[in-house]
Amino acid sequence: MTGSNGFSVSGYGPERSSLSRLFARDSLARRLDWPILFSAIALSLIGAALVYSATRNRTELNQGDPYYFLFRHLLNTGIGFALMIGTVWLGHRTLRTAVPILYGISVFLILLVLTPLGATINGAHAWIVIGGGFSLQPSEFVKITIILGMAMLLAARVDAGDKPYPDHRTVLQALGLAAVPILVVLLMPDLGSVMVMVIVVLGVLLASGASNRWVFGLLGAGALGAIAVWQLKILDEYQINRFAAFANPELDPAGVGYNTNQARIAIGSGGLFGTGLGKGSQTTGQFVPEQQTDFVFTVAGEELGFVGAGLILVLLGIVLWRACRIARETTELYGTIVAAGIIAWFAFQSFENVGMTLGIMPVAGLPLPFVSYGGSSMFAVWVAVGLLQSIRVQRPMSA
Repeated sequence: MTGSNGFSVSGYGPERSSLSRLFARDSLARRLDWPILFSAIALSLIGAALVYSATRNRTELNQGDPYYFLFRHLLNTGIGFALMIGTVWLGHRTLRTAVPILYGISVFLILLVLTPLGATINGAHAWIVIGGGFSLQPSEFVKITIILGMAMLLAARVDAGDKPYPDHRTVLQALGLAAVPILVVLLMPDLGSVMVMVIVVLGVLLASGASNRWVFGLLGAGALGAIAVWQLKILDEYQINRFAAFANPELDPAGVGYNTNQARIAIGSGGLFGTGLGKGSQTTGQFVPEQQTDFVFTVAGEELGFVGAGLILVLLGIVLWRACRIARETTELYGTIVAAGIIAWFAFQSFENVGMTLGIMPVAGLPLPFVSYGGSSMFAVWVAVGLLQSIRVQRPMSA
């Protein structure tokens, strides 16, 4: 008998031990990508330590409980891990059939942000406050539905054997599907999420085998769109100031350039091995804003030093390396596109987050995958891990 994820569950007689069944050649345990799983868990646990160090003395945030953010980060990780298991159990092929429903729900949620139900947190009007101290950022889940939706359209006729690559009409439909939520998120405006979504669209198109003319055309359209956004003053003043501070780091160091300057000081003071967890002067002195979320990498740089911060980058690199291998080894275009979209998402968001703390990228309010505090982000990245695991699990085993 074959399970819903395509692996055999038959032929196990009572004479075979539980351990041998668990690690049999065609078992789920053997098909999972353990380096991705262990790296994601390690990143989440390192993030828990960094979040605790950054918030244990922040009484205005932790409600007088130094372990408040630590417990919630671990809870978010546990829920995310459960979502990953559920995603693997359902399988990316089952989710493929549910894309229209998932897409409709995600668009509905981001539209709710534009209503009175939406809330502004940390300068971004991108949240829905649920209550009980919990909030939802729908744009995190839109990244997943864009990947799944575009993959469904671009791979449909190719996987069926009708065409060797997506035709122009299919590509146009896929771009239209992505454009709707991207435009809504831009209206919030949540520029950081829009940047990630655009990179995801590019990654998906490149993986689909679509004509390079679409990729170059999209790059040109993106440049024109950026100019239009600037001229029409769609961005809020604080977002314009962030780009101004990136272009000129010496501009208003006590104002718009404060975050970046303090972040660089924190990372630079860590040296090779850091000051020790909970012993960083920049962190304990609360000089760097939003250290538990967008600027969590500064805690690693200061308190764990070059070695600890480098370990985070190595673990993220392992996730990306194994994801690339999954994308390359799958035999269906749909799986390849989904994996490529996740790779583009994780790679750009990690680069942007670390880059803005080093001053080589503008501040865009993006969390570091698995490490930063935040439920919506944590849930989304673990669902993405589940999709990668499902693609690997369902690939045909070699003889």
